[in-house]
Amino acid sequence: MERDFELLRSVGRWRFLLGRHMKVLSNFPSSRTVDRRLKLLVDAGYLERKKYIYGVPYIYTLTHKGRLLIGYNKRAEKLNFQMITHNIHVLDTVISLMEKYHITGEDIITEKELHMKDGFGISRHYPDFTFEKDSKTYAVEVELSLKPRERLEKNVRLNYLEYDHQIWVIQEDNKTLSKRLGECQQQYSNISILYLGKL
Repeated sequence: MERDFELLRSVGRWRFLLGRHMKVLSNFPSSRTVDRRLKLLVDAGYLERKKYIYGVPYIYTLTHKGRLLIGYNKRAEKLNFQMITHNIHVLDTVISLMEKYHITGEDIITEKELHMKDGFGISRHYPDFTFEKDSKTYAVEVELSLKPRERLEKNVRLNYLEYDHQIWVIQEDNKTLSKRLGECQQQYSNISILYLGKL
């Protein structure tokens, strides 16, 4: 079914998804409905359902069969604790901003898709995701750790040149990062700072 292809493409775009993300991104009416579809796709061998981290719900990834079906690269995604934690915050941010800006999953371009356009041999920074609203482009960065000042300022500058707005989503208790982004706001006028848990 087309809905199944949509689910598989969503997993491919984001590397992995939780059930709650799929419900929103693929516009399912209820969690029960999406859970049924996911079980069918797991049983048919297109998705893998696995626990990676204690306390985190099951994570869905594409199997080799699933990747071939939707034409994605044949390599399996390599998941680690840091990547999983970061991407879950990215996906939660996606869902919050979809509601805030009245956009859909179709309006969003993921970091993976931006890299795919260039070819993975080209190494350059991209935001976690981008979207367009009212003819304005937005770059969204979910930053959980404190990067070196030079790297942060370089990424801010690149986003300033490429996009109309850049939204930085950080943890409220990361005072140093908040301060550095505040300093960047004085130089670059297109920065917004949001806090995880307060979106």
